[in-house]
Amino acid sequence: MDVMRFDLHGLALTTGSDEAAAAFDRTIMAYLKYRTDTPVHLAGALAADPDFALAHCLQGYLAMTSFKQANACVAEEAARKARALSASATARESAHVEALEAWIAGDLDRTLGVWEQVLTEYPVDVLAFRLAHFLNFWLGRPRAMRASAEQLRSLWGSELPGYGTLLSCLCFAREECGDYGAAEPAGWQALDIDCADFWGTHALAHVMEMMGRQSDGIALLESSERHWPGGNNLLHHLAWHRALFHYERREFDVVLDLYDNRFRDLGSPLTSAVPDLYIDVQNAASMLFRLERQGVDVGDRWGELADKAEQRIGDCLSAFTLPHWMMALAATGRTAAADRMLAGMRAFGAGSGTVAEVVREAALPASEAVLAHRQGDHGRAVALMRTALRRMHALGGSHAQQDVLLQLYADAAAKSSHHDDLETALALAASGRRPAGERVGYAEAALLLAR
Repeated sequence: MDVMRFDLHGLALTTGSDEAAAAFDRTIMAYLKYRTDTPVHLAGALAADPDFALAHCLQGYLAMTSFKQANACVAEEAARKARALSASATARESAHVEALEAWIAGDLDRTLGVWEQVLTEYPVDVLAFRLAHFLNFWLGRPRAMRASAEQLRSLWGSELPGYGTLLSCLCFAREECGDYGAAEPAGWQALDIDCADFWGTHALAHVMEMMGRQSDGIALLESSERHWPGGNNLLHHLAWHRALFHYERREFDVVLDLYDNRFRDLGSPLTSAVPDLYIDVQNAASMLFRLERQGVDVGDRWGELADKAEQRIGDCLSAFTLPHWMMALAATGRTAAADRMLAGMRAFGAGSGTVAEVVREAALPASEAVLAHRQGDHGRAVALMRTALRRMHALGGSHAQQDVLLQLYADAAAKSSHHDDLETALALAASGRRPAGERVGYAEAALLLAR
């Protein structure tokens, strides 16, 4: 039987290798900090101990967080190895393997339930906490995010590694629940612990976005850039937040410059592609849609997204990304590909599982609405958005991200003279924020309603 080692939080690890345990700790901290070297550290842990069950499980977790069907086989193989090695593992480690297996099977509620049980017995399991925060976010469950962070904050000591991440998650959860006054101090406390805490920076950017503090948001993101080298794709999303602040100030040239140079790897030339990771696709498509709504010529930028969208037809693991893929196909007139994508959603939605239900009830009608809107069938777009709204929160994404679908709804309602729907869209957009009529993208619709 393997000799036990212990992680940074004092939790037992079933490995006989000091180096494997140390590399596992480095992997966890790199994951929490959104670092590109996360897989390098994990590879070191597995090289030091190929029989380290929890390290194999973490490899599967990381594959699943990509929300990419092509990576599911990596997760499945990792889960198989982890299960085969878990006979001598601790109960906590075995529970993680169970959570991974449920995730692969599409039972995300079961996955979250296992992590909740792990945290009940081992409240300092930062991996279970952070993954639950991640998955709850992409299922549109901010109250669950907040409850977990609030509860664990009372149980953790500030000396624990990852405490800053707990504060960052608390800040973001409070913001998504509309409590900006309580959110902001937690975010600044996280940055006091680590000024390179990207999730803390991200959470504060959300607070400032929702409060209409564009200048503060731009200053925050400008000051954070010195810490960006070595960060992963979350940096592209931070650039999206900065672009959104400039967009709201109608500085569209700045937005396009950020799109061309910062929605990609830092400082890379225009010839490099926007990655097809879900968050990158959401960043790019939603910003191009917003710009076009303001009459900005975006050139041929939709093309690279549409090319990638065609390659991902049938891949529905990220429900919220699907309407964004559809924006690219619709904008480039690829109707046949759009129809194939919708058919893929219907097939996926006919299955079972947590995401299948969300795709069927929210992503599919929202994507159909995107296509109808682009084709000028605004009445149909309104009807489809009415259906999508019933479960749209379950698509995941933040209020700031889902706003683009509300803009589509408002635009379609205005152009089809559906005044009740226009009023609904504006009310939803204004919920918890300054009046929608004061924001770029809604002012024209609000004026039409006032008439």
